[in-house]
Amino acid sequence: MRARILVIDDEEALCEILKFNLEKEGYEVDCAYSAEEALDMDLSVYSLFLVDIMMDKLSGFDFAKRVRNVTETEETPMLFCSALSGEDFVVKGLNIGADDYVTKPFVIGEVLARVRAVLRRAGATAKRSASDIIEQESIYESDVTFRDLRIDRNYKECYLEGEKLPLTRTEFDILLFFLTHRNRIYSREEIIHNVWGDEVVVTERTIDTNITRLRKKLGGYDKYIVTRQGFGYGFKEKN
Repeated sequence: MRARILVIDDEEALCEILKFNLEKEGYEVDCAYSAEEALDMDLSVYSLFLVDIMMDKLSGFDFAKRVRNVTETEETPMLFCSALSGEDFVVKGLNIGADDYVTKPFVIGEVLARVRAVLRRAGATAKRSASDIIEQESIYESDVTFRDLRIDRNYKECYLEGEKLPLTRTEFDILLFFLTHRNRIYSREEIIHNVWGDEVVVTERTIDTNITRLRKKLGGYDKYIVTRQGFGYGFKEKN
């Protein structure tokens, strides 16, 4: 089953360029020329939203806030593609819940690499055979636990004292990495390699922003994620 992508941008020519190149990679691609048009569509069928920010009435940020508040789309991966290149805009996009951010003008190869990386982290691929799917579904991964914190690796969910935590996909991946690699400090470069992979350029600020958000959601368990100035981050079982 091929991954299905929705491109949302008010520049029709740019939508066609993205659609053409993404379809060459094997994806199914639809386009919407405004956030309003996109919100009238059945968004539950998409594996990824590729969203511009500066649009006429509703911005890409407005679109993101709305889909993140709907159960069917709250975990759908999202990639912002915008001419807004300032660090504050990038951080805002990540805080809203985007999985990645690429600035215009872009190199199409970079966009394709980021799309592949986001979908890979989400567990979706553009081309999978039926045998691949059966093999993947047959693999059961045991839960990862620490005291009252539990990660269900099969359903990609995290629970604290029995309550489900509203983690973004990146926050989930970072926490899973920490819980499976405890009691050691990892540099930002090592975290990027293990969480994002080597295909995507991720800034140190992105690491810091995601870990700050993760700590807030962990409540009293935030103390177990430790910072070593000049070195990086880690998960320490005794604090």
